[in-house]
Amino acid sequence: METIIGPGPLLCAAEGGHEGVVKILLERKDVNPEEPDTEYGETPLSRAVQGGHEGVVKMLLEREEVNPDRMDIWIRWTPLLYAADGGYEGIVKMLLEREEADPDHVDTVFGWTPLSFAAKEGHEGVVKILLEQEVNPDHLDTKNGRTPLSLAATGGHVDMGALLEREDVNPGRADKSRKTPLIWAVDKGREEVVQILSKREGAKSCRADTDYTQALLSRAVEQRNDRAGNMFLQPANIHPATPDNENQIPPSLPPPSKR
Repeated sequence: METIIGPGPLLCAAEGGHEGVVKILLERKDVNPEEPDTEYGETPLSRAVQGGHEGVVKMLLEREEVNPDRMDIWIRWTPLLYAADGGYEGIVKMLLEREEADPDHVDTVFGWTPLSFAAKEGHEGVVKILLEQEVNPDHLDTKNGRTPLSLAATGGHVDMGALLEREDVNPGRADKSRKTPLIWAVDKGREEVVQILSKREGAKSCRADTDYTQALLSRAVEQRNDRAGNMFLQPANIHPATPDNENQIPPSLPPPSKR
């Protein structure tokens, strides 16, 4: 009969958040608290973090042989990346208490750091915790050149004070597609974010690229995001009906006046 290899008891208990069972298993000398599953290479700690099970995470981190920075073999994520993505503030704090945990680890899928994931999902508490560590708050991902602020603006997350207060965060930094955080906010119709960023010095630095800006505003109006588009234009010297580089003019808008 063929033997079926599946996850061990500790993996199952950690994934389910069964603290009592985990405690019993960890007391046994024949149980390896670092044993990964055979398919994805996830450890009991990784499984517990993904489920947000603080009690289990605490018990596992008390074991010296448990590596808080061990990557799985599936997407090469560390426990801290999972915790930041899930918004688990308590777990993030526990992981960072271990010196081995890298607060600025870059994943191999998107090129994002824990701060990038937390900002994208709008986990303000996690963002604040990570900014207290030695991290790059203006990290450019390796795939698209997006910063944590850019990801937060795209998602419409208005609680960006912790990022905007940092002097080493450039609010006007454009990614590989030439979009700044403000342009992303306009493009997605994130009115509250537009209001915040349009008041920030340096957030509009990409406006020199007039052709691209006009193309963006055309799309904003077409998508009925005209309020966001108007907020973007108010402080600028750009008329919303100026043709872009494809000679397209935003619909339902008058042409620029002649002086």
